[in-house]
Amino acid sequence: MTSDRARSASGGEDRKLKILVINPGSTSTKVSIFENETELFSESISHSRLELDIFERVWDQYEFRKRMIKELLEEHGIKPPELSAVVGRGGLFRPVVGGTYEVNEIMIEDGRIAARGDHASNLGAVLAFGIGWDYHLPSFIVDPPSVDEFDDVARVSGLPEFPRESLFHALNIKATARLAAEKLRKAFEELNFIIAHLGGGITVGAMRKGRVIDSNNALSSGPFTPERAGDLPMLEFSSWCFSGKVDEKQVKAKLVGGG
Repeated sequence: MTSDRARSASGGEDRKLKILVINPGSTSTKVSIFENETELFSESISHSRLELDIFERVWDQYEFRKRMIKELLEEHGIKPPELSAVVGRGGLFRPVVGGTYEVNEIMIEDGRIAARGDHASNLGAVLAFGIGWDYHLPSFIVDPPSVDEFDDVARVSGLPEFPRESLFHALNIKATARLAAEKLRKAFEELNFIIAHLGGGITVGAMRKGRVIDSNNALSSGPFTPERAGDLPMLEFSSWCFSGKVDEKQVKAKLVGGG
């Protein structure tokens, strides 16, 4: 977005664009200001479990987080007319090709209904749109977790009822690939990589010429992590599911967030 929009119509010189970037996480909201590619300001707003437990769903936190972001901007003297756009973290939307997208109603609705899971990242688009609306700024998301560029063979699993789905840390995987391409002094679309994102969830992805053609599902498969159960012995797991000791909600909580 910066390289395309930062060019002035006269003379091709770069303009200075100030971008507000919002990254909602499970217990924090990270807020940054960039001038083109230079970070000018960054702060993480922590949310206690006591604050968040009053909300039944992640989506219900929207007004709470939006207010805190606006208060933070006011505290630091950041005025809306100084900003050029708002960018939010992408959520668990319907499948899309990697890239930058202007926030729209379909995207926001996918987040509201938790189309592919109830996750804090679903707030990124609506927070960007809400603040952009208030400040008369365009709003965008970049490379959401629902990026789907899989080869057909990557969708094949051991059971036809459960095809493999693309759901991974696309933003970090793609950003890391671009940084590596820059260091190698080659075009992003010319290179092949294996890239890993290691955090509360883990992604290990295979990238071919700019497309992530295969990856573990960062919510439900792959290595176990601080927040994911990962791959499990399925016979023992299925017996536990039908043991009468747990219901569906408890099983899902064990797999993501409570394992």
